[in-house]
Amino acid sequence: MKNTTIIFENANKKFLNNEVDLILSGVSERTLCGSLMRYLQEEIKETNYSKYHVDVEYNRNNGKVKTIIDQNIEVIPINCDIIVHSRGEIPEQDNIIAIEMKKSTNRNSEKIKDKNRLIALTKETFDDVWSFDGTNLPEHVCRYKLGIYYEVNIKRSEVYVEYYKKGRLSSTKIFKLKLGSNHDR
Repeated sequence: MKNTTIIFENANKKFLNNEVDLILSGVSERTLCGSLMRYLQEEIKETNYSKYHVDVEYNRNNGKVKTIIDQNIEVIPINCDIIVHSRGEIPEQDNIIAIEMKKSTNRNSEKIKDKNRLIALTKETFDDVWSFDGTNLPEHVCRYKLGIYYEVNIKRSEVYVEYYKKGRLSSTKIFKLKLGSNHDR
């Protein structure tokens, strides 16, 4: 079974190597997310997650708008930048990876919102009560195996990543963009 962090890092390595010009060109986060999504989809094909989907800005949970319970116990609609999930087809583990992407120039308040969202998404339950019954998904989205805060810093030619697991920040990494490298196209 391939670890979700390894799946992400393999896809991210290909994305950073092949799309450095796109990343440094200053295009929108949405464009970068669409490009990274393709590499994630390719990476999961040969894993035990091959039946899962990679979607950009997907916002449905059994036909309803996806929501989380935030740290203030408020219901918040969500729309993650990239998610790897089963679209409800595999209720025992519907949610795999949630990615929130920002540029380093975004306001800190927006970055904090994304990080708090990842904490909520990776918790085992939305209310510390829900337990999986084999068929029904929780009312509010949770149980992502991995949450990733992904910050692109064009000035420094790097990407800063925070990994969230089980409702907590688990580790951080910095990926340097290799300028002038021989890109695989």
